[in-house]
Amino acid sequence: MTEKKQTPDQPQQGKTDPQAPTPFRGFLLWAIMLTFILMGIQYYMTAKKQAAIKEIPYNPAFVNMVTNGMVAKCEVVREVSGISYIRGDMKAANTNIAPAKFKVYITDADGGLRDFLVKNGVEFSVPPQNPMLWQILSSVLPGLLIFGFLYFLFMRQMRSAGAGALSFGKSRARMLNRDKNKITFNNVAGIDESKEEVQEIIEFLKDPKKFQTLGGRIPKGVLLVGPPGTGKTLLAKAIAGEANVPFFSISGSDFVEMFVGVGASRVRDMFEQGKRSAPCIIFIDEIDAVGRSRFSGIGGGHDEREQTLNALLVEMDGFETQQGVIIIAATNRPDVLDPALLRPGRFDRQVVIDLPTLDGRHAILKIHATKIKLGPDADLAVIARGTPGFSGADLENLLNEAALLAAREDKTGVGMKDLEEARDKVRWGRERRSRVLDEKEKKVTAYHEAGHALMMIKTLGSEPLHKLTIIPRGSAYLGATMQLPQKDRYIQGRKELKAMLVGLMGGRVAEETFFDDITSGAGMDLKEATRIARLMVCNWGMSDELGPQSFGDQQELLFLGREVSRSQNYSEDTSRRIDAEVHRLLDEAHKTATETAATHREALKLIAETLIERETLDRVDVEDLIEFGRIRTTEERPAVVLPAEEPKPSPIPPPLPA
Repeated sequence: MTEKKQTPDQPQQGKTDPQAPTPFRGFLLWAIMLTFILMGIQYYMTAKKQAAIKEIPYNPAFVNMVTNGMVAKCEVVREVSGISYIRGDMKAANTNIAPAKFKVYITDADGGLRDFLVKNGVEFSVPPQNPMLWQILSSVLPGLLIFGFLYFLFMRQMRSAGAGALSFGKSRARMLNRDKNKITFNNVAGIDESKEEVQEIIEFLKDPKKFQTLGGRIPKGVLLVGPPGTGKTLLAKAIAGEANVPFFSISGSDFVEMFVGVGASRVRDMFEQGKRSAPCIIFIDEIDAVGRSRFSGIGGGHDEREQTLNALLVEMDGFETQQGVIIIAATNRPDVLDPALLRPGRFDRQVVIDLPTLDGRHAILKIHATKIKLGPDADLAVIARGTPGFSGADLENLLNEAALLAAREDKTGVGMKDLEEARDKVRWGRERRSRVLDEKEKKVTAYHEAGHALMMIKTLGSEPLHKLTIIPRGSAYLGATMQLPQKDRYIQGRKELKAMLVGLMGGRVAEETFFDDITSGAGMDLKEATRIARLMVCNWGMSDELGPQSFGDQQELLFLGREVSRSQNYSEDTSRRIDAEVHRLLDEAHKTATETAATHREALKLIAETLIERETLDRVDVEDLIEFGRIRTTEERPAVVLPAEEPKPSPIPPPLPA
């Protein structure tokens, strides 16, 4: 007996058992009660109607009424049974009173009735015969319609209640079929290595026999790991689009319910759907919601989540890989997943999707820029350089904010100014011009930011300055000094880190130099400088006093299942030496910044005063103020010459014949 296959476009969800008994007994009781109620209502209405009709004899009462002109109109009704009667209305003496109704039974022998009514001028009519069947239907049909309507509502409610009770264990996976899934690798940028790593999965889904003939086993599960917004879900959809197979999507939190055993049942049902639609891809987003380490926490774990995880482990290691069901999961917390979930045979391949590099950010911006209209001065390469640490979602949000800013000003295209403002808004927050600073606060903020800018330009090894502003942004920034890296950096030398410390100390030193006081505005700078100095001493071995040695464990967030207490692996004397080295690095940076500010005191003052006037300065403006004492005009500045491309090596000519 073969199992009936189901098409991929119609997965079974929420079906009830056909053998389940129908709750008919309760409905029958309600139906009987309703029938008696309707019969009582119909009897009452009929009796009330009959009481309003006055039955009179034909002779002499009816004859006298007709002769005296008391009959307004009447109908001569002849029934199928042979009994006939006259029904009509009597004329009322008062027009405000409704006419009384009467009924007179007659026999077929009264043949001169019509002539009698015509002679006395009584308006009458003879309606067509009313068959007995229609008479029965006219009295019973309304009750049947009401009965059927109530039956329909009652049974529909019972079926839905039964289906809801039985569908708790059904999978909530949503299927994106071949027709709807239009996402391919052309829609994914910035993660070229990840696309290459999953390419063999696509080839397997297209042609499984190619791998099976050689005895190879395709990975059963692929775990996509990366920070939020880097494109894990988008990559999974692109895999399904490239392979042209059904794509089931479900969240990890959809498995766990308040009822025990529901999550495990949903896992089994999800894999059953996948087998019926094979080859296909099952994508579980945020798998850490259900795949956390078992026996976690103090005093035991969550039994329902553990049962769901156990069912997932069994199903992943139970079905055959030849059926073509690939499990793809995504998480940004792989450290909390259960080790059994990551062993070979389950999620035996981890694809790391990191934040995009400079070229990746440029490619992502190009893809999202196809949806908006860019102006002629828009340079996505500059925006890509100025957005280190941005994810794909951040870049999409940046372009969307730039489009909204341009539309608000009724522009025909998104210009470079809009892109710069959108980047600053995404990173530091929106400008808060409503936050009015008094003259003293504005002056202190200008000198503070000017001190940062001067140190970044005059300190060797510092990242290039981009611009500085004293316009408040967000909730924590009264001003900002922004740098524009030339490229992505993966390692940093000690000279570069010391230059960063000097740049961070520039704001505090400028306050000390010109105001003979210090403010709380340097709080974030000091916190960042202390963090960098401690990393240099404890993690990177950049201290001459302590040497190339690492101190302390790596800082990790505490989760259930992790060790609660951590022991310090160095002595108290070493701890004091570490603090002394951190203090020395910060003190050296402070002294260097103080000497630089004293040497270029007039330039620092000029930058601050110009910043108070203009509120925003870019790198070229600051360099002009330091070198020329003023900001040059556009005509005075030399034209920007783009670097020429490196000549490509010419091919080696073939050797001459001997």
